[in-house]
Amino acid sequence: MHQLNQKLLKDYGIHFQDISLLETAFTHTSYANEHRLLKISHNERLEFLGDAVLQLIISRYLFEDSPEKPEGEMSKLRSTFVREESLAGFARTCGFAPYLRLGKGEEKSGGRDRDTILGDAFEAFLGALLLDQGLEAVEGFLKQVMIPHLERGTFERIEDYKTRLQEMLQVNGEIGIDYQVVAETGPAHEKLFEVEVRVQGKPIGRGQGRSKKLAEQNAARAAVERGDVKCI
Repeated sequence: MHQLNQKLLKDYGIHFQDISLLETAFTHTSYANEHRLLKISHNERLEFLGDAVLQLIISRYLFEDSPEKPEGEMSKLRSTFVREESLAGFARTCGFAPYLRLGKGEEKSGGRDRDTILGDAFEAFLGALLLDQGLEAVEGFLKQVMIPHLERGTFERIEDYKTRLQEMLQVNGEIGIDYQVVAETGPAHEKLFEVEVRVQGKPIGRGQGRSKKLAEQNAARAAVERGDVKCI
């Protein structure tokens, strides 16, 4: 964790005073469970705190920066911005993955690149930073890492393609949409999933990703971009 602390100082001007907070933020439950006798803390409580402070800072930014936006539009934009896949992407951009402390089973199953684990660690890091240095430090970090994307409008163009596909297909009522993993390639720690989305058994799109969720989104995106799914 001292290496991570040096990286944070170099990249973001952040230096943790309490290194144990940083260790806890990057400790997955699987690691803590495998080392019960050492009574190691995992990051779930910090994740809870980080989620709250993230919601607060992004909400305040949207409120102050977009006075013309109604509540519903701000809520939708915030939810797109702080969703699991987005947070995992920011964790990867920050280079957090190598510092995760995972149990052996989680490591072997590719947990180091799993969106859920990376997104949770990102939120836990924010919680740890809040406790170590206060709200201003968290806001300063987010202004470097996340908020520039909001300012450029990057995330306003991001869609939840699974939801979009569902909206397109179910305009006339419920219809069965199924996502199937059709291939898994690569070693356990860096698997690549290929998913096919089917409607009433008919394939309409395929996508790949390092997690099943990302592959599903890419499959849905392929289907949406076909442009003829409404006719199915």
